[in-house]
Amino acid sequence: MAEIPFKTTVVGSYPFPGWLEFAGRHLDQFGSKDIEELSEDAVIAAIHDQLQSGLDVITDGEQGRFDFNLSFYAFIEGLSLESKPARIWGPPAHDQRGKHSITGTIQAPSGLGSVDEFLRLQRLAPPGTQLKVSLPGPFTLSGRILPNKNYPTRLDITKALIPIIQKELMELVAAGCKEICVDEPSMSCYGHIHDPADFTRIFNQTIEPVINKVRLGSHLCFGNYKGRAVGSRMVKHLFPDFLDLKVNEMHIEMATTLWQELPIIEQVCKKMDVVIGLIDVKSYFLEDPNTLVDILKRATQYASPDKILVAPDCGLSQTARWAARKKLSSMVEAAHSMRKLI
Repeated sequence: MAEIPFKTTVVGSYPFPGWLEFAGRHLDQFGSKDIEELSEDAVIAAIHDQLQSGLDVITDGEQGRFDFNLSFYAFIEGLSLESKPARIWGPPAHDQRGKHSITGTIQAPSGLGSVDEFLRLQRLAPPGTQLKVSLPGPFTLSGRILPNKNYPTRLDITKALIPIIQKELMELVAAGCKEICVDEPSMSCYGHIHDPADFTRIFNQTIEPVINKVRLGSHLCFGNYKGRAVGSRMVKHLFPDFLDLKVNEMHIEMATTLWQELPIIEQVCKKMDVVIGLIDVKSYFLEDPNTLVDILKRATQYASPDKILVAPDCGLSQTARWAARKKLSSMVEAAHSMRKLI
């Protein structure tokens, strides 16, 4: 149960500052210490924006990553990294991301780097700030790896990645991390063509070593590559199987579907807290706080306020920073207004 009603949080990513994107295209002009400074300054900016917006829980904005998961492949041994996608021209879509070939045993003996990210966030954030780390799950990570004779299917690759994610989760907990979102957008995107019960089993196996040792969350979304969805924009086909996810909170993308699946939170809140996607990160329409208050009032018809958290639909990395600030501020204002009403 959330400590306060309508607790405000985020999924993980935050927009890169323009200067960081520029530097990323000219890294050959920077030394290793320069690059370290760039990343640290970007985290400071993300912390500032989130705290200025009034969020109760913040992340490092994933400022040291290339997208929310693509940078992790550099930590995984047994892969030949492919930076050039099969399709370059035309409208943006997920097939414009490269896939990696398997060259040996899939392993990550040095971890995936998230522990260092957390320790940096912990050092830079004001004392007492509630911190969260978002970590991609094994099925989502498997999507950019091409099967071979030793790993003939995506599920075989997923199985190889499970112990890698388990180890990362355990090390995050050992480092003092109190809240982790195991982000598996591929599960919610492809749950209509795969068995959701299998996904539930994979997810629970992945988090098993840290259950009851950290606040765990899941994230159900429809994809957000350059503001484009890839899933069916409905989560109902994932239920009732996903009610068996052994997490403390389930985050559900809802703003993009105008909250038409809001009644489903009644089922969710019988098993865990629910994080309502209140802000549309794929749109530049700036939500009015009063409209968001009306949505949260509707939500209380299905769940008690102390079981409801609010967040954007997805990570904010694909949203311009000026819009992200305004959207987060509106979301927080709506949550604070609701607290005064109950």
